[in-house]
Amino acid sequence: MAFAGLAACSRSTTPVQPAPAPAAPAPSYEAQLGRDVFAHYCATCHGDTGAGDGFNAYNLDPHPRDLSDPAFQKKTDVELADTIRRGGAGVGLSNLMPPWGRTLTERQVGEVVLYVRSLKKTAP
Repeated sequence: MAFAGLAACSRSTTPVQPAPAPAAPAPSYEAQLGRDVFAHYCATCHGDTGAGDGFNAYNLDPHPRDLSDPAFQKKTDVELADTIRRGGAGVGLSNLMPPWGRTLTERQVGEVVLYVRSLKKTAP
């Protein structure tokens, strides 16, 4: 009889839940500053999340790039900063992206690069 009680206790009827995915780390202070610059200068075309779906995106041909796309995220920080500074035409892309090198400081360009990096899509 005692064995029957132990056998009943050893059976678990509750399914084991998988551990929740770890939360994404909070963006650095510099990336948060970059988000503010991005919101002011870039979001009109690239959208709030960088998906290329900003208010003005549908008026542009070609449409703005999805900055969260893993293929785009393979670009180096130097390439991203150069594109921000020189604009699309300055790096052989669309001339619809203006150059921001005379508008933004080097520090702001670096902060925007950090923010763009935070837009990277994670694998499901």
